[in-house]
Amino acid sequence: MSWWHEPLVGFDLETTGTDPDTSRIVTAALVDTKGGEPVHTTAWLVDPGVPIPSEAAAIHGISTERAAAEGRPAPGAVGEIAELLCRRLETGVPVVAFNAPFDLSLLDAELRRHGLPSLEERLGGRPVGPVLDPLVVDRSVDRYRRGSRSLQSVCGVYGVELADAHEAGSDALAAVRVAVRLAERYPRQVGEPHPSDLHTQQVGWYAAWAEDFQAWLRREKDPRAVVDGRWPLRRP
Repeated sequence: MSWWHEPLVGFDLETTGTDPDTSRIVTAALVDTKGGEPVHTTAWLVDPGVPIPSEAAAIHGISTERAAAEGRPAPGAVGEIAELLCRRLETGVPVVAFNAPFDLSLLDAELRRHGLPSLEERLGGRPVGPVLDPLVVDRSVDRYRRGSRSLQSVCGVYGVELADAHEAGSDALAAVRVAVRLAERYPRQVGEPHPSDLHTQQVGWYAAWAEDFQAWLRREKDPRAVVDGRWPLRRP
């Protein structure tokens, strides 16, 4: 049976900012699915221990006051998120994350911040994967499509409902459903390869996109621009 009929887990974070090295987790969700349908959702509200900027709160709806009053302390929550994520990977369940380098790198940074075992350490030293990133796949199979590649925009392209944008569980489920639609629409490129092979392909696809984007930025915007080509996890 094709991978997109089998269990997948959607993963998403909502955070204090856009830099994965310095931002903190505010909410997180793991959505276990089968055939694109939710089976179980695990969600966290985290007290990041720092003020949540108003710009971030306006996006995900969580204020500093609410996070402090209702959220779990960050060290315990971060460790639990990583542990449950790695349990899925240990059993061979692919993790679906839209723009995976942001979410996985931020989780990795939080683990280091709190002196907790890394994702690789929790996986017995093996690399994190298989990961399926609908953003990377979409950019590869429909390279010349104009317009935004945000999750909301990509959901529109593939006919996926995004019921509550920037709510972690909703975004995680939508990412899974986009991955399923990509597999259905592009069976040879996306639906047929094994998830581990598709993971390897995405490493190359992301690196090629980053190289092209960096070249464009240096030509049009900033001759010193650098675009990190590592996927799905990068560290300083």
